[in-house]
Amino acid sequence: MQDWNVVVSVHDGHYRRACAVLGALGEVAQTDYYNVLVIHVDDREEFLRRLAALVAGAPDFLEVVSRIMPAAEAFTFQSAGEFEARAKEIVRAWLPRLAGRSFHVRMHRRGFKEQMSSHAEERFLDEALLHALEQAGTPGRIDFTDPDLIIDVETVGQRAGLSLWTRDDLLRYPFLKVD
Repeated sequence: MQDWNVVVSVHDGHYRRACAVLGALGEVAQTDYYNVLVIHVDDREEFLRRLAALVAGAPDFLEVVSRIMPAAEAFTFQSAGEFEARAKEIVRAWLPRLAGRSFHVRMHRRGFKEQMSSHAEERFLDEALLHALEQAGTPGRIDFTDPDLIIDVETVGQRAGLSLWTRDDLLRYPFLKVD
C-alpha cells in the first residue's frame, strides 16, 4: 500500500490478530519489514478515538501491538535529501505550536539503511526547528526527559509519516509509545 498514514509494530506471534482487529479501523496491509503493518485511514482523529475505545474495552490488545503511530502528514521520497526537504517543510508548519516550548524529534526508520541515519535525521530536524524558532523570536529547547511536545517520524521504505504529539496526547493514547 503506497498511501498509508498509520504504522503499526506488532509483537511476535500476534500478526494475524493485529490484522483482524485493525482491519475494522482502516485498510491494513503488510510490509516487507518484520512485524510491521501499515494502515490507511480517512480520518486520523476518528481512528484515534475508535482505537482508544477498542483498547479501553480490550486492554489485552496492547499485548498484540507494541506501538501504533498515525501520521498527521505523509509523503513519498526518493532520496535522503528529498526526505529532509519535505520533512523540514512539514515541521516548520508546526512552529507556532512549538514556540517557547520543549520538544524533540524521534525517528523510527524502516529501510533506507545505507542512505539515512535515524539519529542524524532527528538531529537535523531538531536543529532546523531550533534555528527557525530562534529567528522568529520564540526560542524552544530540546528536552528528552519531559518535553511539552514530541515530533514522531516514521518511515517504511520510501514513505514517511510525521506527527506532533503533546504530553496530554501521549497520556490519552498510551499505545503511541513515541520514545
